[in-house]
Amino acid sequence: MKTALYWEKEKDSIRCQLCPHLCLIADGKAGRCRERKNVDGTLYAMNYGVITSVGLDPIEKKPLYHFMPGSTVLSYGSRGCNLSCSFCQNYRISMEPNPPHIIMPPDEAIQKVKDENLSSIAFTYNEPTVWYEFVLETARLAKEHQIRTVCVTNGFINKEPLEELLGCMDAFNIDLKSYSDAFYRKICGGRLGPVLNAIKLIHGKAHIEITTLVVENENDDLEELEELFKWIASIDTGIALHLSRYFPSYKMTNPATKIETLIEAKRLAEKHLDNVYIGNVPGIR
Repeated sequence: MKTALYWEKEKDSIRCQLCPHLCLIADGKAGRCRERKNVDGTLYAMNYGVITSVGLDPIEKKPLYHFMPGSTVLSYGSRGCNLSCSFCQNYRISMEPNPPHIIMPPDEAIQKVKDENLSSIAFTYNEPTVWYEFVLETARLAKEHQIRTVCVTNGFINKEPLEELLGCMDAFNIDLKSYSDAFYRKICGGRLGPVLNAIKLIHGKAHIEITTLVVENENDDLEELEELFKWIASIDTGIALHLSRYFPSYKMTNPATKIETLIEAKRLAEKHLDNVYIGNVPGIR
């Protein structure tokens, strides 16, 4: 573990300021992400250096289609998340309290990229922003070695820590789960506004692409989706959008999203955006 960034003491507790939850954490307790814990009046990042997943991925799997296309990226994941999506695809590492893991410091993480003769590193699988201290230090070290950096994130992070991260991150894929705040609150345990703010802050400072998982009977209303498409277009019509097919996972048992819904959503999105792709459907892009 490591002393965390972005917090302040508040009476007998600690106010974490990393994400918009602004958890007030009593001594001996952790925040909603379960990885930032108050130990005797100091906030610690419990997952610093904790690696639950390592993989060699095509950059397109992130998905990033317009950043280093055709290349391979070394991907790292840890544990924990600051949302609680009932359809979580990686719940075994993001929701479980102590999944199998190894400990790896930032210099070893960078050396592994070099040993694989690669030129990029991705923080992904779980939510990288709750792994903030390790991600920030590793990304800064990557810059010193001319290694490009990628963050695959839900975008639920406060402005100041995001601005610091932008100083060493080359590309983001933001998971914009819906254009409905009610959906964020009911299904994901978060809020829409901070994610929209993060997208606006990142745009122009790093490469950005957006993924929306279209969930059957939850966020698959085409009129609502078109509002999401229009909002993205108001930022930049060139932002690549990935419409991903949902399959039952974790606590959600809704049937898999109809392929026809994704095809129609793509048609609507292309009225507003220049680069729209379908994901999780073999043979369709």
